Amino acid sequence: MARLSTLILLLCAAKDVMPSGPHWKPTWPSYRVPVILPQSTLNLDKPQFDAEARLEVASPCGPACHKSSPLPTYEEVKNYLSYETLYANGSLTETEVGIYILSNTGDESRGKSRTKRQIYGYDSRFSIFGKDFLLNYPFSTSVKLSTGCTGTLVAEKHVLTAAHCIHDGKSYVKGAQKLRVGFLKPKVKNGSKGTNVTNSAMPEKMKFQWIRVKRTHVPKGWIKGNANDIGMDYDYALLELKKPHKRKFMKIGVSPPARHLPGGRIHFSGYDNDRPGNLVYRFCDVKDETYDLLYQQCDAQPGASGSGVYVRMWKRQNHKWERKIIGIFSGHQWVDMNGTPQDFNVAVRITPLKYAQICYWIKGNYLDCREG
Repeated sequence: MARLSTLILLLCAAKDVMPSGPHWKPTWPSYRVPVILPQSTLNLDKPQFDAEARLEVASPCGPACHKSSPLPTYEEVKNYLSYETLYANGSLTETEVGIYILSNTGDESRGKSRTKRQIYGYDSRFSIFGKDFLLNYPFSTSVKLSTGCTGTLVAEKHVLTAAHCIHDGKSYVKGAQKLRVGFLKPKVKNGSKGTNVTNSAMPEKMKFQWIRVKRTHVPKGWIKGNANDIGMDYDYALLELKKPHKRKFMKIGVSPPARHLPGGRIHFSGYDNDRPGNLVYRFCDVKDETYDLLYQQCDAQPGASGSGVYVRMWKRQNHKWERKIIGIFSGHQWVDMNGTPQDFNVAVRITPLKYAQICYWIKGNYLDCREG
């Protein structure tokens, strides 16, 4: 019974209080974030890297299916949040974790598919052109993975993406050991001594500059599961680069309930494969949600998987507007809605537990991960 009570606290860690009134602003809620700490690490055999990279995942289990699933046990949650770490030399480890709830005291305060278009009616995506947009925040936080997916800069050396971009649930994909992250930059102009041969009426040509990945974290909830079951709930991964990228990054945050999102709307940018070399931005309304997933009909194509889903809300403590990543775009689902098939694009929500895990991966200190 005590463990069940602890699990309920873990799953309901948000102080779900929102202001109201004529001058109300969509405000980031305060969350009581649990602590996730490594308990033991085991060396594993080197992986084979024999899986084919997939740019999307599909699942027939929709909102009603997920909502009717029983809550995981405390031990299951710990297992899902334990993780594998893949290093650039091909070595692999497995880390078991412990989950704790701390009170706000002491030093803690410091710290199946008819189509694969995924387009709904009129295509509402916007290609972003010109270095004045592409190289500026928030679009500059979007990067391309060498496996074909998208990622988002979340720290000086870290990129958040979808787990299926590097692991198919059973094995690491080809190219995961030599994974690279691409940063879109202007091409050097041709000609000598500053001669500008670029047509000013045309968008400036861009290219990718690549940085190797030092190590990759993937939760066991993805590895042990699969895209047709619980696995989609854990379709996220964190990449650590071999060197800092020197760009402004976007912080992660705990996903508020959809009713608290500004206009009930989300945003994300990615490298959709039908527009090669272009960064594509879109926004749309959230149609439904579960504890772990957001269901929406943002127009998207394979290649956008791994994009950071973000919103802009008021940060009361800092007295300013702030964008945060609240989810990771995962893939496509056909859902049985009262006997009628309907399709959604799905994003994995950053819950308090996932926030604690990802933040610890980034910072290595739980005292810096107490506020979501």
